[in-house]
Parts: sequence; C-alpha cells; structure tokens
Amino acid sequence: MKLNKKDSRLRRAKRARMRISSVEAVRLSVHRTPRHIYAQIISSDGATVIACASTLDNQLKGKLKSTGNVEAAKQVGNLVAKRALDKGIEKVAFDRAGFCYHGRVKALADGAREGGLQF
Repeated sequence: MKLNKKDSRLRRAKRARMRISSVEAVRLSVHRTPRHIYAQIISSDGATVIACASTLDNQLKGKLKSTGNVEAAKQVGNLVAKRALDKGIEKVAFDRAGFCYHGRVKALADGAREGGLQF
C-alpha cells in the first residue's frame, strides 16, 4: 500500500507522539496550513488543552501583515509561550506533528523559546 503525503506525515507524527507520551511531558503541538499556523499546549495525558494561539487570534490579527509567513509564526510562538507561562507551564516537549523542522515550524519554536518556554 502506497502512502500519500498526508498519511506519511501522520505516521511520523504518531511515532513522535508515542515517544513524547512515554516520558509523560506536556507538549507544544503545531499545525500548519498554507494560510495559517496553530499552536497548542496539551497536558501530559492528552486530555486537555492548557493554552493555544494561532494566526487567527484576535490579539495577532491586526498586527500581522500576512498570516502565512515566518514572522507570523514567530509571533504565534511568543503568544503561546506567554499564555503557557501565565498558566505555570515552563517546560514542554515540541511536537511538530510530522512537519519538517524548518521555515514556519522552526520560527514558531524559536518564538516560543524567546517567550520563555524550555524544550
């Protein structure tokens, strides 16, 4: 059976999530579309979303010139880090959801690190 692009990405994501769940870490999950980027801080049991941010967020909507670029992803990373620190979360495991770690995904991670999260 031949896998398409999405199935391959989900297979990579599943493998990473198994490893993250084995160490019972709070995770920073990222989802990327061509137009937007989304980030969620998910509890170690995977049941609740502790904090979230995206390019659709009201705090970022007016500030961003474009929502599908590296600068927007960095702003989302900063915002999700700020919200996580407000809830008392300082250390997370980065879950890139099978996406390659470059471009907007890397910019979001860098923004979250600048915001004070530790990976």
